[in-house]
Amino acid sequence: GLIIAFSSYGKVLYGIIYDPFHDEMFIAGKNMGAYLNGIKIQCCKTKQLCDSVVATGSPPNILALEACLRATTLISPEVRTVRMLGSAAIMLSWVAIGRLTAYFEADLNAWDLAAGSLIIKEAGGEVTDSWGNEFQLSTRNLVASNGHIHS
Repeated sequence: GLIIAFSSYGKVLYGIIYDPFHDEMFIAGKNMGAYLNGIKIQCCKTKQLCDSVVATGSPPNILALEACLRATTLISPEVRTVRMLGSAAIMLSWVAIGRLTAYFEADLNAWDLAAGSLIIKEAGGEVTDSWGNEFQLSTRNLVASNGHIHS
């Protein structure tokens, strides 16, 4: 996919993620909403963790991979299902449109996360680091959700 984010003074102001396999363009502007191919989108309304579809990634760093696998083992019995689907940016887009309830992964970079974090926030979701701190461009361990199950 194609990922573009514009930030100023550490705040992401615009984000674009294009998924060429599905011909889907996710766009958000700070305080302007989130859109898929020009149509306004929202995160899903799932309120219970047991009804949630959660995705994670497979980071190349062995320590980060071990952390993701441990977290997957812990959360799997608590959710409807866990998926490992690929691109962090696409998974963030899917949280924003409600195909996924949440996404988490360790050891990511700003170019993986900046656009998607804004798209989720503008779609009504929540994005933090693994400890619940507000997303910043320096965030490497991410938790993103529809906002209802975030705690």
